[in-house]
Amino acid sequence: MLGVLLFTGIYLLSAYTLSRMSTSREEVNDADITIYILTNGVHTDLVVPVRNTQIDWSTRIPFHYTAGNDTTATLLAFGWGDKGFYLETPTWNDLKASTAFKAAFNLSASAIHATYYRSLAESESCRAILINKAQYARLIAYINNSFRTGPDGMPVNIVTHANYDNNDAFYEGRGSYNLFHTCNTWANNGLKSCGQKACRWTIFDTGIFYQYRR
Repeated sequence: MLGVLLFTGIYLLSAYTLSRMSTSREEVNDADITIYILTNGVHTDLVVPVRNTQIDWSTRIPFHYTAGNDTTATLLAFGWGDKGFYLETPTWNDLKASTAFKAAFNLSASAIHATYYRSLAESESCRAILINKAQYARLIAYINNSFRTGPDGMPVNIVTHANYDNNDAFYEGRGSYNLFHTCNTWANNGLKSCGQKACRWTIFDTGIFYQYRR
């Protein structure tokens, strides 16, 4: 019991301390692409334009996989996480001990949650970030490499009724969620991949948004 308490204390202290320490932002003079970080209070998404000259995400994440099939959407949010959490836990009241155990100890698969938006407004839970084309190319590669793809090279859609609304869909992910690599760690690493300010390490959304406080 003492060992468990000691580990928990060190784990939480490290998570707090390292999330308040930041990596350096890569300075550029031609940043003209707006991306966003978006949180629901627990989980951070990376939000990118649906299309620009570099990529049309709707060719890889088709609108018709969402119930709404809203082709007027201009933004696409990506979140990576534990497949069991995404598909079997619509609310915290539905959380099963087995799901939490598997997620914590690297025992289950991951999934990508993709959500289309027509627009977003900046707020405490949504921050805009400007990047350039070279940085966006690295972010595109990071996101694409997070999908498990089929023989055709396309992300594998998960057929489910566990969708959150009419504008989202789930896809098979690469890697496994665990105590040290959470949904927010994934988003934080995505910011690092494109040279943006990020936490040294974080498991919580609060660490990421601490770096973008006003």
